[in-house]
Amino acid sequence: MTTTDMPRKVDAEPGRAVPKKRPGVARGGLRRAVPATTLLWVLAAVYGFPVLWFVLSSFKPAGDLFSSLALFPDDPTLSGYKAAWESANFSQYFINTAIVSVVATILTVGVSCCTGYALAKYDNKWLKVFFICILATTMLPGEVMLAPQFLVARDLGLFNSLAGIIFPALLTATGCFMFRQFFLTVPDELVEAARIDGARELSIFLRIMVPISRPIMLTLAILSFQWRWNDYIWPLLMLNDPNKFTVQIGIQSLVGAQNINWSVVLGGSVISMIPLIVVFLVFQRYVMNADINAGLKD
Repeated sequence: MTTTDMPRKVDAEPGRAVPKKRPGVARGGLRRAVPATTLLWVLAAVYGFPVLWFVLSSFKPAGDLFSSLALFPDDPTLSGYKAAWESANFSQYFINTAIVSVVATILTVGVSCCTGYALAKYDNKWLKVFFICILATTMLPGEVMLAPQFLVARDLGLFNSLAGIIFPALLTATGCFMFRQFFLTVPDELVEAARIDGARELSIFLRIMVPISRPIMLTLAILSFQWRWNDYIWPLLMLNDPNKFTVQIGIQSLVGAQNINWSVVLGGSVISMIPLIVVFLVFQRYVMNADINAGLKD
């Protein structure tokens, strides 16, 4: 008997080689998925409805904004957008905000990556004290630190400048914590192997640690850009020159002392959302596709 005449083991035990699908399992999985999916759709509707109402209301004439509870405008118009763009120097506001957001995001990601790596991979008691101090800042309301930050920035000559908005926001507790927790998952043997091969500390950080932390970098970049773009309180304290206003301060300037044209304010607010939506749609694809566990197998 040749080997081709031998009976296949799969054929001898068909029940074990090709397990049959149990209809009950599929029905059970579907039964569990329906409530979870329904709950997610309900939450999406709860969070999405105010945004939808906000955007659709920006197309309503000023007289119809509060006279009708209809969701969709009866007579859509772009007069609010046109008035908002013409009543304020929005192009300059966008340029100022873009400079602040992009520069602050790049520096925030770089500083947070360096700090997180040092906190995770170097054993020093003062680094642990420094990390505790960083975490302690998250337990304080942001308004408490406004006064000391303003005094320091003013004494450094940063008042009424875009640099005064950028530099105080570079070191964030959230960014340091994200990078520290990520680098803690990287095996120390990877760093030791690089040292044995003769790599220097800066080379290990730039050529090994930075590339594998790309998902965290992109995630923090999206968050930082959103924080800096939507920041209102700190630019309001630091700036008094209209030519240096950011978008959020420009929208606030649309509000009059006695009368508020909500159609114009809504139009300006929707305009300010467009760059954030574009940035999120572009970068979230890289975050979702990135292999966050690349090179982390111990």
